[in-house]
Amino acid sequence: MADPYQNNVYHQGGSDPYGTYGEGGGQDGYGYQGESYPQEDDAASDATEGHDDEDQMYEGEYQGIPHPDEVKAAQRAARAKARQTHAGTTELEELAEQYEDIMEDCGHGRFQWSLFVVLGLALMADGVECFVVGFVLPSAEKDMCLSNGEKGMLGLIVFLGMMVGAFTWGGMADKLGRRKCLIWALTLNCVFAFLSSFAQGYGFFLFFRLFSGIGIGGSVPIVYSYFSEFLQMDKRGEHLSWLCMFWMVGGIYASFTAWGIIPRYGWGFSMGTEFQFHSWRVFVLVCALPAITSLVGLMFMPESPRFLLENAKHDEAWMILKNVHDTNWRAKGQPERVFQVTHIKAPKTQEDEFIEIQSATGTAVQRWVVRTLTLCKLVLKNMASLLGAELRLSTLFMAIIWFTMAFSYYGLGVWFPDMIKYLQQEEYESKVKVFHRERVEDFRFNFSLENQVHKEGEYINDKFINIEMKSVKFEDSLFEDCYFEDIKSTETIFENCTIRSTVFYNTDLYEEKFIDCKLENTTFLHNKRGCHLDSEEENDVLIYLVSFLGSLAVLPGNIISALFMEKIGRVKMIGLSMLISAGCTFFLFLSFSEAAIIALQCLFCGVSVAAWNGIEVITVELYPASKRATAFGVLNGLCKLAAILGSSIFASFVGVTKVVPILLSCAALVCGGLVALKLPETREKILL
Repeated sequence: MADPYQNNVYHQGGSDPYGTYGEGGGQDGYGYQGESYPQEDDAASDATEGHDDEDQMYEGEYQGIPHPDEVKAAQRAARAKARQTHAGTTELEELAEQYEDIMEDCGHGRFQWSLFVVLGLALMADGVECFVVGFVLPSAEKDMCLSNGEKGMLGLIVFLGMMVGAFTWGGMADKLGRRKCLIWALTLNCVFAFLSSFAQGYGFFLFFRLFSGIGIGGSVPIVYSYFSEFLQMDKRGEHLSWLCMFWMVGGIYASFTAWGIIPRYGWGFSMGTEFQFHSWRVFVLVCALPAITSLVGLMFMPESPRFLLENAKHDEAWMILKNVHDTNWRAKGQPERVFQVTHIKAPKTQEDEFIEIQSATGTAVQRWVVRTLTLCKLVLKNMASLLGAELRLSTLFMAIIWFTMAFSYYGLGVWFPDMIKYLQQEEYESKVKVFHRERVEDFRFNFSLENQVHKEGEYINDKFINIEMKSVKFEDSLFEDCYFEDIKSTETIFENCTIRSTVFYNTDLYEEKFIDCKLENTTFLHNKRGCHLDSEEENDVLIYLVSFLGSLAVLPGNIISALFMEKIGRVKMIGLSMLISAGCTFFLFLSFSEAAIIALQCLFCGVSVAAWNGIEVITVELYPASKRATAFGVLNGLCKLAAILGSSIFASFVGVTKVVPILLSCAALVCGGLVALKLPETREKILL
């Protein structure tokens, strides 16, 4: 038998707006051998010559169950009939239908699962990035002497970077390629995450985390666009939902590693007093491992063939599709299966011609400037097209859904742990010991002071040596001829006190901790520079437990949504999940303990993940390939903006009232759920 590929020739006619790979093809533009309908999955090849098809019995035939190949053939026939009766079929629809047939022939197997793991690790890196700063803040604030304002900015800077990254990388992925942009984005994330672990000052740490966020911000819009273009229609919803599970794995990974590393203060080193590398910096390095692993895996993955076809790179697309086909069927024990496609139609874009013309003129710098400016114009033009007549309504609905879901999810995500800390603080303050008008003279304090208030006391010729002070307040007190040495303090202040002839040697009691005090003949010698880390007993591991349980609670919702995504449909999945999540928030009125808040957080996360899965799947399916990553990037950027607003607003009500956060989240979820029900169902829609 002749080699089926030896006559494949690349043609590009002048009047044909398509680049056509191979020769032949039927009237419907499908490039299988000959002019007959393409052979199905049980087609004969060199390796199967001499076998009678009638001798091979399908095991379900006795029960009257149709063979899967017969089902595929019927689906293709129905699509072909619909195409013939629909005279207004566009070029984009023809390409989409052809590409769907090709992906059905390639099957779902080893290649998709390999790509699933590689892209899942990139998504896991995004999940880890959302937790890193929150976990390191309790230690970093002591290590870098952060004020409350600086801590708040550090918590928001990551989301700001991810917002910029989503806008930028999503738009670029539609013009430069999914794989290429994802590699660049992960590289940026890894480099700046590494640098941030060594940054000693707040300014540098903030700058490095910003660019680390910009890098990882491109992972979500690119990953879903990239993976969806290797999936056939009946597998798309389920497997994109399974992919969402890696975000949950990222949260679990971050919680476990934080729990295991950050409290181990011995896991570090120092070089003098200027350079400190504590355990929380080790944690920052470990959190970069998923991105690094994904980056290595991407080196062995191909570009999306759908992107290549959109950009008239037919040869590369054909070779990749053939490799996908051969990899899958070889792994299934059928290496004799032949890739039947001999030509693929795809439009040639004018944008690429413009870049090619400019690449042959001017100096290297001029060419780079022209290409960069052209790329920016094309990306902005693509973003503007999302508001065109065909996509305007879908974009508006999706923007509302993304924003309301993110506002509630991330807002409550901050409110839950902050509320737990508030309850803990209330309990702690209720146990405070108050000492009134005590007089202590010629006494040596060699024991720690914790959770105490001393009012109108007198301390004459006393020594405070090598002790810790935690949550200690001295009010209207007198210190005379006292000596403080080797003091380590946390939340300790002196208010309206008189301090005479007193020496502070090697302490962290700075003048800022003396509020409205009279300092007479008082000396500060060799004050400790910088801040210090609290001891292990003071480290609050509850934040790790809460995050771990919240991430783990997502697992049941993830499994259920993946299994029922194709049965229920995207629209119902989103609408019902958001409305049920809104109902869950009302139970927060009954939360008066830490255990109740943790339980409600798990319930909310478990239900809301189904909505997230549906939102991400339908976002991929609503937009054509040329705008898919751009749309996903814009919507995901809007999501991060909602996260910034939600976390800021909800945090401001902790300890003030529960009513406002609960009503805000409930109203947002109900609004988003009702809007979701207006979306078109895309379950049986071919990916344009």
